[in-house]
Amino acid sequence: MFFRGRLHELESYPTRGEQMQREVLQFLVDCAKETEFGRKHLFNHIKSYDDYVRNVPVNDYETLKGDIDRMRHGEENILWPGLVKWYAKSSGTTNDKSKFIPVTQAGLNHIHYQGPKDCVTFYLRNNPKSRIFDGKSLILGGSHSPNYNLPNSLVGDLSAILIENITPMAELFRVPQKATALLSDFEVKRDRIAHETLNKNVTNISGVPSWMLSVLVRVLELSGKKHIEDVWPNLEVFFHGGIAFTPYRKQYEEIITSSKMHYMETYNASEGFFGIQDDPSDKSMLLMLDYGVFYEFIPVDELGSDHPNIVPLEGVEVGKNYAMLISSSCGLWRYEIGDTVKFTSRNPYKFVITGRTKYFINAFGEELIMDNAEKGLAYACEKTGAVVSEYTAAPVYMDNNAHCRHQWLIEFSKEPADINEFAHVLDQHLQEINSDYEAKRYHDITLQCLEIVKARPNLFNDWLKSKGKLGGQHKVPRLSNDRKNIEELLRMNGQEQTPQS
Repeated sequence: MFFRGRLHELESYPTRGEQMQREVLQFLVDCAKETEFGRKHLFNHIKSYDDYVRNVPVNDYETLKGDIDRMRHGEENILWPGLVKWYAKSSGTTNDKSKFIPVTQAGLNHIHYQGPKDCVTFYLRNNPKSRIFDGKSLILGGSHSPNYNLPNSLVGDLSAILIENITPMAELFRVPQKATALLSDFEVKRDRIAHETLNKNVTNISGVPSWMLSVLVRVLELSGKKHIEDVWPNLEVFFHGGIAFTPYRKQYEEIITSSKMHYMETYNASEGFFGIQDDPSDKSMLLMLDYGVFYEFIPVDELGSDHPNIVPLEGVEVGKNYAMLISSSCGLWRYEIGDTVKFTSRNPYKFVITGRTKYFINAFGEELIMDNAEKGLAYACEKTGAVVSEYTAAPVYMDNNAHCRHQWLIEFSKEPADINEFAHVLDQHLQEINSDYEAKRYHDITLQCLEIVKARPNLFNDWLKSKGKLGGQHKVPRLSNDRKNIEELLRMNGQEQTPQS
């Protein structure tokens, strides 16, 4: 049986993990040695990790963008052998609204499809009496982005790419139908998914917690039921990833009260599939070591330094915060993905995601970065005549109607004549410069228009002073993915309650 044989391989991680990583690196180098990138960086002469470090610089999207653009226009053998047809659209950078991450056939087979298979392998090990194959898998994916397509390449959310390339046999076990799964209009998609699955025997669900919750709410609306197990009595597991599950757990437990329900976290991104929660009693995830991904780690406190102490897997320390670099069979080489992790164990290598290398909000998949916020505020000030002196922003999590929003606490040195107009202009411009924020704001289905709370004069200085951080190089955290800072500030602003959606 496939799952039993694969489990034997996975259980060798504690003893063979470092060897697996060395083999992955050599495999990647050997595959790409005749590409333009491989010839430029002397892949023919790389025989060890030290050789690799000497020959290949650390990269980010900006440094690889030129090569990726050429690949999208049909050039072959640039970062990976052959023609790369598919590109996963992700949130943008300082200079671009969107990033386009190559998704090679090797990457699909060895990374993106292997991860879900291993999720099932671990789940069956932990739940040997599972009956998930007796019913259907509800997989909530994204959509294609045809406006970004070029004659020689196609663009879409990673989940849409996976659905588009899935084997016909797998189609027999999943819902909704492919045409529905790939719809770009989330309002229509959510309604169709609910209708198509209402009378199906759904045993497992997969997707991003925020958007899956919205679908489940619609299922309850259509069914007239109070709990999901009244609609799908055999539902037993939610494979979730993309954003933190903690803020949503209570809402899931309110609408799924079955004692047999399980939750399993994954670390999957446009760049690759990196981790699986293999033990339900442990919140950390197992780092997946024998896919087409080679990992390196930069201590967070050394980011930006001229000579950071970058280490491979065997060099990591438990409890230390690292930014992650990957080299992969999708043609990313020593690529800084922007996530930070902390290892909880070395035997096997297990970790938790600790955040991003920069301030951001990604509570609902919107990936709002600092550069977006600064540009949006500058534009709103220009259009309304306002002047902002200090600000911070954080998410307001979903209510029972699956509505959510961003809340901005702003101290104006010159207030706009109409605060609602300021909010509207800021919200619209953020959609113009961030494609993920734009997608999540579509038709106000789930992510509502942002809210602005006016801060009293000197609020932020008083808050910094209360923490002994007034003056010097201390700064107000501009964007936070949780509400700790903004709740403290709101209390000091005379607002004890977080406004509800």
